[in-house]
Amino acid sequence: MPEVLLAPFHAVGQLIIAGGPLVLWILLAGIVMWTLIFERLWFFHTQLSPMVTGLLADWKGRPEHQSWASHQVRKAMISRLNGAMAANMPMLKVLIPMCPLLGLVGTVHGMLEVFDSMSILGSADARTMASGVSKAMNCTMTGLAVSVTGMYPVFYFQSAIRKQTELLADRFTF
Repeated sequence: MPEVLLAPFHAVGQLIIAGGPLVLWILLAGIVMWTLIFERLWFFHTQLSPMVTGLLADWKGRPEHQSWASHQVRKAMISRLNGAMAANMPMLKVLIPMCPLLGLVGTVHGMLEVFDSMSILGSADARTMASGVSKAMNCTMTGLAVSVTGMYPVFYFQSAIRKQTELLADRFTF
């Protein structure tokens, strides 16, 4: 039974060995990315509703809603909620394209090892070339796989932020 539980860690270890040190950096970027995604999920499901309720109560508690100052207060409240919803989104938007780029750097590194070995040996040994190309492709695959897993959550959060902002504008009535 413990072997089944340890199998994913063994597979990740083998991937790091096969792809080189950049695979470790890609996996660390993936861990950071998914930590931020879970934090955003937690915020949307537990923190957003009390914030909206509190600001709506503040808005409705105001004595008047028609003056220029009230309109500015309304905009500030909606902007504050929008900012809270969009927190950490820039970091997520950086991590998603960064992972394939790290994979590309690993690919270039692996190909350079192939060319170095070819120049040292003076011939194109198939075994040496296959090892370098395999290392390069493992890095590329890891970068793309990590990036793809984060694309949908970021799209979901962007859509949810846009939708919630429009709904908030409707709820803060004059």
